[in-house]
Amino acid sequence: MADINYSIVVPLYNEQDNVLPLYSRIVEAMTGVNGTYEIVFVDDGSRDNTFKILSDISAVDSRITVVRLRKNFGQTAGLKAGFDFAQGEVIISMDGDLQHDPAEIPAFIAKISQGYDIVSGWRLERHDAWLTRQLPSRAANWLMARLCSLDLHDFGTTFKAYRRETIKDLQLYGELHRFIPALASWSGASIAEIPIKNLSRQSGKSNYGLSRTLTVALDLICIKFLLDYSTKPLQLFGSWGLLSTGAGGLAAVFLLFRKFVSHVDVMTEHGPLLFAAVLLIVCGIQLISLGLVGEVLARTYYESQRKPIYSVREVKRFHT
Repeated sequence: MADINYSIVVPLYNEQDNVLPLYSRIVEAMTGVNGTYEIVFVDDGSRDNTFKILSDISAVDSRITVVRLRKNFGQTAGLKAGFDFAQGEVIISMDGDLQHDPAEIPAFIAKISQGYDIVSGWRLERHDAWLTRQLPSRAANWLMARLCSLDLHDFGTTFKAYRRETIKDLQLYGELHRFIPALASWSGASIAEIPIKNLSRQSGKSNYGLSRTLTVALDLICIKFLLDYSTKPLQLFGSWGLLSTGAGGLAAVFLLFRKFVSHVDVMTEHGPLLFAAVLLIVCGIQLISLGLVGEVLARTYYESQRKPIYSVREVKRFHT
């Protein structure tokens, strides 16, 4: 098979009314783009006629690949499946509900051709519900940008373009698809952002809501840990452990002084402080122990998986 320049990856779940319009708009958008392309549709366990429509399209267009998952695994799994089956040098991902305008795909291609590894969409004007969608999204984006030191305004949108080598080794699970730029930044990926339209859903029902806010918050904690402490967990847990043990130790010294020098009944005069000192020391020892266990697990993981702790962009040698 000839080399493919671009792969458009679209995960779908119960989008039977949007499949044909989406396909037509993608083909129209790619007409003016130089190079070959493919469209990878991932049916994420749809219960309607989404897969049948995709099968009909693929039967008449050889540029279409349809990946059907056994059940609904979620958007992250759908995107990962699409990335795994995509063959293009540049991979563009987008939603299948027509809230992303395929006419903007050439803008992503033009931007990534400037040398960036990832180009992320930025929904400047959003039309979804303010309380259940916009407010949690803004808060998460603000927090994520500061936790990961990335100057991005919109982590949540799926509309992004990637160089193949940037995402081929990324392991995605949970809701981590929205944090791919943060994960890729660990290996030094160059990231740009372009404004995109946020169209209103024309048919079907959104699968997102306020209930996902808690999941996103937990994923933020996970991402921060993976980026900063996955190879050195003792520095995180050990620091808090030493602080806790030190505070408890100081309290214990004070109580010993009161007991043996001032001859004070510690249980009567400083009962709460005594319990706090014991609790701080025990918690500190547990945190340090957790950090040590984390160090062992991290070493086991990296060594057994032969996972590098660095990322090389290129190597040049001078041969005599």
